[in-house]
Amino acid sequence: MQQQADNPQPMNSNTSLAAELADIAAVLPDAAPEDLPARFDTLPLDAKLLRAIDYPTMTPIQAKAIPLVLAGRDVMGAAQTGTGKTAAFSIPLLQKMMKHENASMSPARHPVRAIVLAPTRELAVQVADNVKKYASKSNLRSAVVFGGMNMKEQTLELKAGVEVLIATPGRLIDHIEAKNCNLSQVEYVVLDEADRMLDIGFLPDLQRILSYLPKQRQTLLFSATFSPEIKKLAQSYLQNPILVEVARPNQTATNVEQRFYKVDDDAKRHVIRQILRDRGITQSIVFVNSKLGAARLARTFERDGLRTTALHGDKSQEERMKALAAFKAGEMDLLVATDVAARGIDIAALPAVFNFDIPFNAEDYVHRIGRTGRAGASGLAVSLVTSSDARLMADIEKLIKKKIDVEPFELEGGRGGDRGGDRGGERGAYRRERRSEDGDVRSDVAPAASSGRGEREAREYREPSRSMRPAPRRPSDPFFDKPYEPDPSADPVWEDKTAAVATPSSSGSGLSRFIKPKRKVAALLGGSGTTRR
Repeated sequence: MQQQADNPQPMNSNTSLAAELADIAAVLPDAAPEDLPARFDTLPLDAKLLRAIDYPTMTPIQAKAIPLVLAGRDVMGAAQTGTGKTAAFSIPLLQKMMKHENASMSPARHPVRAIVLAPTRELAVQVADNVKKYASKSNLRSAVVFGGMNMKEQTLELKAGVEVLIATPGRLIDHIEAKNCNLSQVEYVVLDEADRMLDIGFLPDLQRILSYLPKQRQTLLFSATFSPEIKKLAQSYLQNPILVEVARPNQTATNVEQRFYKVDDDAKRHVIRQILRDRGITQSIVFVNSKLGAARLARTFERDGLRTTALHGDKSQEERMKALAAFKAGEMDLLVATDVAARGIDIAALPAVFNFDIPFNAEDYVHRIGRTGRAGASGLAVSLVTSSDARLMADIEKLIKKKIDVEPFELEGGRGGDRGGDRGGERGAYRRERRSEDGDVRSDVAPAASSGRGEREAREYREPSRSMRPAPRRPSDPFFDKPYEPDPSADPVWEDKTAAVATPSSSGSGLSRFIKPKRKVAALLGGSGTTRR
């Protein structure tokens, strides 16, 4: 164990500290050589749990965190994405709840004892699948609740009684307000990917949920990245936590090959297609920054002949689950997704991910590339960088504490990836056409340079193309060509000789010129059709 895990923070009494260290040492796995990974069967786990675990050895984060959780300590776990953080908290919590295991059908015998909070629906579903697998040989029950689905089915499952409840914060508050679950017997709380929950504004919901829980509880916080806000949250809700790290915080996985290519926006799609073809990649995730961009890019890849589906927040939960299931089943070549899929999506042996857009949040870069190279496998992460991404790239360098080398990319056919895609290299000789005084069209041609060919001579005069030739003149009509000549004998049309306005000079009645003239009132409006004043 690292020094942080071996030396917990000092307690009020030296006696209590020694007692806690003795408890931790009692559950630590037997000493093993440094080059051999620790095994699950060396831990004091129930035989039912051991039968449900389908791999014998523990990952580093599991080997360091599980004994501490079994000892009842609050833990802050920092590990790279894809290193088994879910098992690091779910297996020891299930072990501690085995004392409450029973086969009774009464909901009262199955109260909620552990809550796992996740920021996204996809991560909640993945955690629920893992918990259900580890508890499959026992009588412990688990359920998952998240938004975007009908609450009626979730309510029936909660009313039947569950020991482990996995939820997103918003939907859990909905069930609490509806009094669908009783949290008075909760003993364990897990905040998974807590930094993401803070990023998307879940802090008020977290504070409200934690206020419903008993004060005496064990709290665990696991994440791939730790920000100052996360440490402040831990100080508020964790009691003397032990920080467990298997790598430097915010560090990217060493088994993922990271490439950064300087390209233009128009060339990004062609770069991805060429890399897929050259490396023989059969499946990959393409990350973008906007929901609209994800939908458009997915349709574009479909037109290119690639089986593509989109995953973003505007899709319903059912559509998102279907898209993810189709991608996991190998029915799709590309999954174009926003950062909704950057956390918690566990796809076995995913060979590559592409950052079509550099993420606005530097921490999202760590989680994006963490979708590949999981469980010790190798992976490829390609980021397409434009000239406007300088600030975002500087944020990533500051986060991972590593200088990033941005390489140029040459597309096939002599097209440079940083020269505008289809327009760069494919664009032929440009032509500036001007019309001379005598009506001829002159063309100044600048030929494009090409490898293996000599310099082309520019033609000073060139016969205009069909589209540039002047249109033939139509026969003119002299009647319409001559200018307008007014008729001096014609009366102006705006003068009405029949309507004479009464004036003192014309009527001779001596009325003022300010008196209104007589007007007619239509019969339909109550008049007689005769003139009245």
